[in-house]
Amino acid sequence: MTDRPLALVYRGPASLPGCPEAVAALLASGPWGLEVRYTGPKEDVPLSAESLATARVYAQPGGGTLSRAYRKLRRQREAIRGWVRDGGRYLGFCLGGYLAGATPGFALLPGDTDQYIGSPGATVHHSRNTLVEAEWRGLPRTLFFQDGPYFVLDEGATATVLATYTNGTPAAVVAPFGAGRVGVVGPHPEATDDWYLDEGLPVHRTWDLALDFVAAVLEE
Repeated sequence: MTDRPLALVYRGPASLPGCPEAVAALLASGPWGLEVRYTGPKEDVPLSAESLATARVYAQPGGGTLSRAYRKLRRQREAIRGWVRDGGRYLGFCLGGYLAGATPGFALLPGDTDQYIGSPGATVHHSRNTLVEAEWRGLPRTLFFQDGPYFVLDEGATATVLATYTNGTPAAVVAPFGAGRVGVVGPHPEATDDWYLDEGLPVHRTWDLALDFVAAVLEE
């Protein structure tokens, strides 16, 4: 261990290969001086209240279905909630965004989540890897997308909407939870070139958005 702030990135059965690695690379490349380590059932660092207590950031990357992922993680729900409430920073990418919701999930958001592909006016209507249009801080961008969520905020909720899909639904949100902060994003701004190329999609580099997203959660 070093004196640098610790970022724990989940890697395990509630994620898919490539997703934790992309998030870890993002966190390691930023200006925050983070020491990045993986946590999960087969990693050196178990996901527990004790390990979270040593971390500044916990990142939940993309993965498979919400129901299966929550079954794998529900035992850690209260540990995650307690850690964020006490000042931790949660980053949720796609599935990690769904898991920040309440039905089911860790209930970290001032509201809940739902599938973008089922929302009125959605531009994507299938669960395959594809592209999605969004406005990030008011500017149009194209991002990698795989059945990601939109975020349903309670009326009057204290939250910052960083990005919206073209139908106006929130695509990236940062909100307080107790003394901590939660950031969730439906598309994949952290996607690397190979994600696009493997699907035969034109490459859109959105690393700047991923850095902006993380910065909005880590800022004091």
